[in-house]
Amino acid sequence: MKNFALAVAAVLGLATAAAADPIEGVWQTQPDDGSYALVTIAPCGANFCGTITRTFNAGGEYNSPNKGKQIVRNMAAQGGGAYEGRVWRPSNDKVYLGKIQLSGNQMSLRGCVAGGLICARQSWVKVQ
Repeated sequence: MKNFALAVAAVLGLATAAAADPIEGVWQTQPDDGSYALVTIAPCGANFCGTITRTFNAGGEYNSPNKGKQIVRNMAAQGGGAYEGRVWRPSNDKVYLGKIQLSGNQMSLRGCVAGGLICARQSWVKVQ
């Protein structure tokens, strides 16, 4: 019986891993104002949100006041590796219309104003 329970647990674990969305995981941001972060993206309701979990600057890892804050908000899958929602930029404390395009372990993230006419871009890399 113990072996059966272990086999069921293993199968369920593999099914869960296989069902994970490609956006889920830990992503390293592009440096912004001399600092960068590791952001953990996970489901939040039907969409995806990303929380700053570690922060770094020229001196190495440091305890930023932004740690634990949500930077990616309510990203909804649009198909083809595209997501739409909101992004928060810590350096100016503003929330923007956000768009993400995934390509393997690379993420192109845009934060836009004026209905998407003016956008800033960052490239993030999946580290885990």
